[in-house]
Amino acid sequence: MEYLWFLISGLALLLIGGEWLVRGASRLAVALGVPRLIIGLTLVAFGTSAPELAVSALASYRGQANIAVGNVVGSNIVNVLLILGLSALAAPLSVNSRLIRTEVPIMIAVAVLFYLLGRDGGLTRGDGLLLVALLGAYLLWMARAARTDAPDIVASDIADASRGARFYLKCIALVVGGLVGLGVGSEWLIKGAVALARALGASDLLIGLTLVAVGTSLPEMATSIIASVRGEREISVGNVVGSNIFNILSVLGISALAAPKGLIVASAVIHFDALVMIAVSVACFPVFFSDFQIKRWEGGLFVAYYVFYVTYLALHASQHNATDEFTFAMRWFVLPLTALTLLTMLAVAWHRQVWQPRRQRVGHR
Repeated sequence: MEYLWFLISGLALLLIGGEWLVRGASRLAVALGVPRLIIGLTLVAFGTSAPELAVSALASYRGQANIAVGNVVGSNIVNVLLILGLSALAAPLSVNSRLIRTEVPIMIAVAVLFYLLGRDGGLTRGDGLLLVALLGAYLLWMARAARTDAPDIVASDIADASRGARFYLKCIALVVGGLVGLGVGSEWLIKGAVALARALGASDLLIGLTLVAVGTSLPEMATSIIASVRGEREISVGNVVGSNIFNILSVLGISALAAPKGLIVASAVIHFDALVMIAVSVACFPVFFSDFQIKRWEGGLFVAYYVFYVTYLALHASQHNATDEFTFAMRWFVLPLTALTLLTMLAVAWHRQVWQPRRQRVGHR
């Protein structure tokens, strides 16, 4: 009953914190003239990644590398497949073209960088320093983009935004209160979930990839779904992409620096889970590029793939007899069909967005 109380109370705090954070951040974006996409990629993304940072840094310091690494890799998979999927099911998500040009390639690049750095069995403190330095460069670049990008503010927003000190204090209070609610809620939920999992005899890596990853990703889930329902859909998508970038650069970077002898990366992560993380990051490109939307059926496909992923982890961990059959069906039927679908979507979107307008300009001449 104590674990159940922590689970329910933590979930309630996450929902309240997500609502406050989205409301305060979106109002600040309007008042300060900062594009909502930039807010989603920085303030909201970093704030909702705070639980991953706290959990992974503490776990790495205590020598629990499997939980630290599994938390980040699992969270990035959860962010794309489960959170974007559920957000798109709640309401189709519009995708800013900037995400496709810059942030999605950065998300893919940092995922590949983690894979390359971890192939030797771990992240050294030098690797951690490199990741943190790249985070600093990314933040400086985002600050420059915030000054040069045109604010996406409509007349009604300007009319609603009071610029007095009371307005700013209220927005800041909402953001701070939201972050506190997200942090405490995540801590309570993880405490209950991990205690229950260990009582059932699950491994640290499995806990990190599933329960801890979902638990620390609940702030992103609450924030993105609430943002989607409230119509702040650029914050919803930007939050997920930004969180994935922050998770690798900041969470893994700081965790590698916090670990006394660097951060050990299990071979199972490199040979399977990191590849899944890269694959779902790459899958975002054709999905985002297709009509610059994430449609409901695409969201449903993302959620279904997360169910397949967790099912495989559970079967493999329990050494179930159905593991080989499940792996065969995924490898030779489901994955090739999905790859063909994504390539077709990319080709159609490329033709519609690039080749068709070019032909029209040539014909007009």
